[in-house]
Amino acid sequence: YNMDRKGKVEAIGIDLGITYSCVGVWLHDRVEIIINDQQNRTTHSMISFTTTERLVGDPAKFHISANPSNTMFDAKRLIGRRHNDPSVQANKKLWPFTIVLRKNDKPMVEVAYKGERKLFAAEEISSMALVKMKMVAEQFLKCDVKNVVITVPSYFNESQKRTTKDVGKIVGLNVMQIMNELTAAAITYSFND
Repeated sequence: YNMDRKGKVEAIGIDLGITYSCVGVWLHDRVEIIINDQQNRTTHSMISFTTTERLVGDPAKFHISANPSNTMFDAKRLIGRRHNDPSVQANKKLWPFTIVLRKNDKPMVEVAYKGERKLFAAEEISSMALVKMKMVAEQFLKCDVKNVVITVPSYFNESQKRTTKDVGKIVGLNVMQIMNELTAAAITYSFND
């Protein structure tokens, strides 16, 4: 996540977190975490579906109390997992939104959106959050962003990492690397110390 000598962005880093997401870029010999449109360095990893629109990030967080069954969060907990996975079954009991079973044992989020019942895979939900983070970076950098490094939790298996990489491709990004969150944090700390 740095800029080349011509001032063009070579790549950004996105932490697509369970609760919050953030995006960083290498500027002025340090990692700069970019401020979003709400003037925060982190963005809520939430998507809320209403009768008129789809809210992403902080606006979705402000909408959750009025629309809990149509506000999706924790998408990372579903990525690369099957509906019958014990963690999916345990979390399903805690979430205010509905998870249904679809083909190939895939868990899908069921929401009411623009007056219709819609089903979304966790990958689709994550792609919406990823687009938001890409937009945050592009607004700050004032240029298009294509190359990205995405962080994942250390417990992610190869299937979950591959799925995360596919999410990046869905939104038109060149995912240069999937990196363990702890490794990314250590690298950032070593550069910024």
